Amino acid sequence: MSATLILIIIALYFGVLLLISHFVSKNSSDESYYTGDRKSPWQIVAFGMIGAVLSGVTFVSIPGMVGNNYFYYLQFVFGNVVGYVFITYVLVPIYYDLKLVSIYTYLETRFGIKTYKTGSLFFLISQSLGAALRLMLAAKILQYAVFDAFQIPFFVTVIIILALIWLYTHKSGIKTIVWTDSLQTFFLLSAVFISIYVVKTSLNLSVSETVAAVTDHEYFKIFNWDSHSGNNFFKQFISGILIAVAMVGLDQNMMQKTLTCKNKKEAQKNILTFSIFLAVAQFLFLGLGVMLYLYAEQMGITLEVEDGKFINTDNLFPMLSLTHFGMIAGISFILGITAASFSSADSAITALTTSFTHDFLNIQTKPIKKRLQLKNRTLFGFSALIFIIIMLFSESKGDVISTIFKVAGYTYGPLLGLYMLGIFTKVQVHDNAVPYICIAMPLVTYFLNYAFIEWYNFDFGFMNIFVNAFLTVICLLLVKKKRDVPL
Repeated sequence: MSATLILIIIALYFGVLLLISHFVSKNSSDESYYTGDRKSPWQIVAFGMIGAVLSGVTFVSIPGMVGNNYFYYLQFVFGNVVGYVFITYVLVPIYYDLKLVSIYTYLETRFGIKTYKTGSLFFLISQSLGAALRLMLAAKILQYAVFDAFQIPFFVTVIIILALIWLYTHKSGIKTIVWTDSLQTFFLLSAVFISIYVVKTSLNLSVSETVAAVTDHEYFKIFNWDSHSGNNFFKQFISGILIAVAMVGLDQNMMQKTLTCKNKKEAQKNILTFSIFLAVAQFLFLGLGVMLYLYAEQMGITLEVEDGKFINTDNLFPMLSLTHFGMIAGISFILGITAASFSSADSAITALTTSFTHDFLNIQTKPIKKRLQLKNRTLFGFSALIFIIIMLFSESKGDVISTIFKVAGYTYGPLLGLYMLGIFTKVQVHDNAVPYICIAMPLVTYFLNYAFIEWYNFDFGFMNIFVNAFLTVICLLLVKKKRDVPL
């Protein structure tokens, strides 16, 4: 495909986003950036959240990781569904009853100001790293497909993407994102369906034969019962529950969209609907992965292998789409990855801005003119931070999605521990001790996992979030106040 044609497609796509932003931002109030005026249709929120959660990482990493990890990721997805049920019936009612803008305000009402700041800080760290890694992957693909042809350096590509996101989100924030994410979800899912159709047609398979080719393939292994493996069923399933709760239910990015719904009941419908469609979409991505490897095998395409394992698996889907599948599939892939990059990054930057301005700058107490200044400076600051993180990790190899979940296990673990203790017990802790515990426990978890691998050949895998949260709860109980205070 011509780089010029791809650039024109991206420009037209961005023009549509700007058009949506223009109409949505009309009659916006001072709170529109943060709450969307709490008038968003839950159906639109649910559909848009699919694209935000999937992101460019899921778009290319899940199909690629099938070559080394088979269908084991589906065990994690099963756990996610259970986690979303918990979010629906436990966390959403709490957030709505307290009428929260920043969800970490709950920690102040439950434990104290330092716990509240600590929780928000851990979100800021985790979300900054996660958003940067997701955007980095999408930026690399756009660099390969478009900007290399114009000899534009990678760092300029990243700056361009961040600038475009600022243009359509800086005025109305989450109010705009609810609608633009829905459009982006549509393009992302369309790319998957078109790619499946192209591979099916290229291999001369009927629908039933395609299903059989996937389910009969050696990569179609769903359950792993090896207790030493990081892909063990129980590790994947339990971590799937906990990571869903942490990365959606305790994540300002995801919950800020949910809190734009008109009321608690609609917000719950949003989460349940979103969880079902997300699970189906992830299954399709795994199935597409098998088909991509099958296509490469039958077409004699050589893939990179090192020590008996595929490497740079994130390149598989982009490479085939842009060089083997034809123009329509190539265009749909570019639209899909562009949608994925914007969809995940725009909401992340908005959530980071919301959390920092409300949790650390107390923007809600400032005059209107001062609020705008603080919001814009914070928005610029987080955009710059994400740029720096991308440049630091730009040379990393392997599938990014595994890195993101491992990082989440360390950064969201203390948050998960705090919320579980707060929701399910009446324990009061010494607020001053919380920051030290939350900083120490991820480090303890990391060295504990290293020791278990060395001594017992036992990898925590994604279960590091469970170990991290469990250790956090234990330490919090050690510093509890002698007398419990009723909730």
